[in-house]
Amino acid sequence: MEQIEVDTRERLLVAAESLLLRSGYDAVSVRAVCTEAGMNAAAVHYHFGSKERLVAALLEARLGPAWLEPVSRMDAESLGVREIVDGVVAPLVTMADDPAGRLYLHLLARVVLGRREMAWTGRWFTLDPFVEMLRRNVSGLSVSEARQRWALAFELILGQFGDPLAGDRVLSARQVESLCRFVSAGLSEEGE
Repeated sequence: MEQIEVDTRERLLVAAESLLLRSGYDAVSVRAVCTEAGMNAAAVHYHFGSKERLVAALLEARLGPAWLEPVSRMDAESLGVREIVDGVVAPLVTMADDPAGRLYLHLLARVVLGRREMAWTGRWFTLDPFVEMLRRNVSGLSVSEARQRWALAFELILGQFGDPLAGDRVLSARQVESLCRFVSAGLSEEGE
C-alpha cells in the first residue's frame, strides 16, 4: 500500500476511534467519521467498504497486537480447556489495566454483545480457531455446539471486561480466577 493510502486509512481509524469511544457505535455515522478526519464523505466507503469494516479494522488494529501472540501460541501447543481460557483472558486482564485498553474493550463488548455482524479479517477475531481447540479437548462435541459454547463464553468474558456500564471497574485476581473456572467448566462439559 502506498504511504498516502496508509496515512489516509490511519486518519480515518483515528477519527472513528475518537467518535466511537465518545459516542458509541450506534451514534456514529460514516459521514461523521469522514468529517472528523477532514475527508471526502466517501472516504470510509473507498478505504474500508462500510462502517462495520471500519470498526472491525479499528478493533483489530488496536486490540490485535495484545491478543495475537498469546492466542497464536495456544493454537500451536496442545493445551487443555483451562489453559486455553487462561490464554484468552490474560491479554484482556492486561488491557483492562490500561485506561485506553478499557475503552477498546468497551467498544469490543458493545459490538459483540450487540450481536453486530462484523467483517473481521483476523483469524483470532472469529470463533473458528477456538472451536477447533475446544473440539480437540472435548470428545463428542459437534462444531455447532463448540461454536455455541464459545459464543456464550465470549459474551460472558467480554461482559465482565468490557461492560460500558461498569466504568473503570477492574476485576480483581480472585474475580478473574472465578471467571476462568466458570468459563472452563462450561466449555469442558462432555458433548452428547
